[in-house]
Amino acid sequence: MTAGTAGERTAPTPEPVAVPGPPLPAGRPARPVRRREARVGLLFVAPMLLLFVVFRFGPTIGAAFLSLTDYRLSGDWRFIGAENYARLLQDDLFWSSLGVTALYTVFFVPLTVALSLGTALLLHRAVWARGFFRGVFFLPYVTSVVLAAVIWKWIYDVEDGLLNAALGVLSLGPVDFLGDERLVLPAIAATSAWKGFGYSMLILLAGLQSIPREVSEAAVIDGATGWRRLRWVTLPLLRPVLFFVLVIEAIGAFQVFDAMYVMTAGGPVRASYSLVYFLYDSGFKFFDFGYASALGLVLFLVVLVFSLIQRRLIGRDD
Repeated sequence: MTAGTAGERTAPTPEPVAVPGPPLPAGRPARPVRRREARVGLLFVAPMLLLFVVFRFGPTIGAAFLSLTDYRLSGDWRFIGAENYARLLQDDLFWSSLGVTALYTVFFVPLTVALSLGTALLLHRAVWARGFFRGVFFLPYVTSVVLAAVIWKWIYDVEDGLLNAALGVLSLGPVDFLGDERLVLPAIAATSAWKGFGYSMLILLAGLQSIPREVSEAAVIDGATGWRRLRWVTLPLLRPVLFFVLVIEAIGAFQVFDAMYVMTAGGPVRASYSLVYFLYDSGFKFFDFGYASALGLVLFLVVLVFSLIQRRLIGRDD
């Protein structure tokens, strides 16, 4: 018997089953509601977004344009294309200041991260006065950079410095920390690490407190020692926070200027003459704004490449 002949019964068509869900507004589709809410939200953030675009992207675009010109303090300028960048590549002072900045970063970043992580681990294990010590360790961060540099310049002083007085008690003799080309960058890096480690300490402490306690307890039950728990449990779970700390500290290291300006003025023999110091002299001492703008953009690219390398090595799975 062929399909559709008399006497054949067809199977009844199943009725659609209603899936429970949130009730939709009566007489109003869901998609227009979402669009209207998005427009309202955008309207609320528009003033801040406008300020961000104007004061963030505006100066960057202006600096990119100035880097292609020969702009002087009088307001006269002429378009010179990529001449500032070509001049930059042939400038020995640029390469030496870049080397100083890179070497300072090598000293500063590991020291700051180690100090921040160690302090955060101690505070995480503290059972009393945690808030007091957290405030004490964070206090240098809110101190003026100039004030901290002046204090540490006195501490490093050859004749009346506190550190050399302590070395004299040990009969180690005076050490010219800020006058020796080999010691000036580690000395300034130690000053900057003391000044700024409190911020990274708080971030790492928050990351440690977010790690589930059950994970550490399971490692203890399995017989893991303190070092193994730190190496195989704590640090892997802390890697996203640690990556953020490394990036912000590296960016701060490449932008170092205040401490070097106050403590050594770029000396001795430009051993502490950083890239930002070179940018400052070019723009505000010699009023070569086009060249200084080119330096600023190169510094931006250097920091960007360095951050991407860190992302590749540390935060690639996050």
